[in-house]
Amino acid sequence: MTANCLLARTFLVLGLVSSVAAAAAEVQVAVAANFTAPMQAIAAEFEKDTGHRAVVAFGATGKFYAQIKNGAPFEVLLAGDAITPARLEREGDTVKGTRFTYAVGKLVLWSATAGYVDGAGEVLKAAPYKHLSLANPKTAPYGAAAVAVLAKLGLSETVAGRMVQGENITQTYQFVATGNAELGFVALSQVIKDGRVSAGSAWIVPADLYDPIRQDAVILAKGKHNPAAQALLDYLKGPKASAVIKSYGYELSVQDGDGK
Repeated sequence: MTANCLLARTFLVLGLVSSVAAAAAEVQVAVAANFTAPMQAIAAEFEKDTGHRAVVAFGATGKFYAQIKNGAPFEVLLAGDAITPARLEREGDTVKGTRFTYAVGKLVLWSATAGYVDGAGEVLKAAPYKHLSLANPKTAPYGAAAVAVLAKLGLSETVAGRMVQGENITQTYQFVATGNAELGFVALSQVIKDGRVSAGSAWIVPADLYDPIRQDAVILAKGKHNPAAQALLDYLKGPKASAVIKSYGYELSVQDGDGK
């Protein structure tokens, strides 16, 4: 091979590498805390398959709303509800036409102790527990769902003095996992593995006791011109991400599950 041919081939390879690097981008993503485990798995596969990188922050949806309104650099929101993305859309903080439901969550009453929670949730009425953990209902959709369940069961006043609020569903889970609360309302995705509750004991709360926890994703205004933002939403709708989402106990739509 002549020196000129070798030089030409080197430039060709460098050009291809530069093209791939130019096409790849980062996207700043705010993700509801309940979706931590599946999003970690999806983000890794997303980068492998597309070259784009999702830089992810996890937390309470209500807090993300406040941060977005105050100029936080998020480009995509994966909320724990449908209300917050719709509100941001009305207020002009999203790219219209990009909002969709990526998951429908399920609420469980869980204890880290095997056999503590029965299959009908009677433990809420009978057991001598001192602490019941739930997420802040003002900022966390799963916390709001827990409050609705207690109200429908007529237990709001009974358990009022025992409730311990987590800042988000992750902290709520940690209260129970560490034994600081005997039981708590958490997301099914936090305690399920291979289709079964992986540890402790749980009651999957019937869907008719709370409104469906429809979780919507949307591209925020700051992500309008970022190709990685649209690529992420497209990926969430694809078969790989859908399989991960369902493996953590979510449904892909209200119609798939028992929701109203």
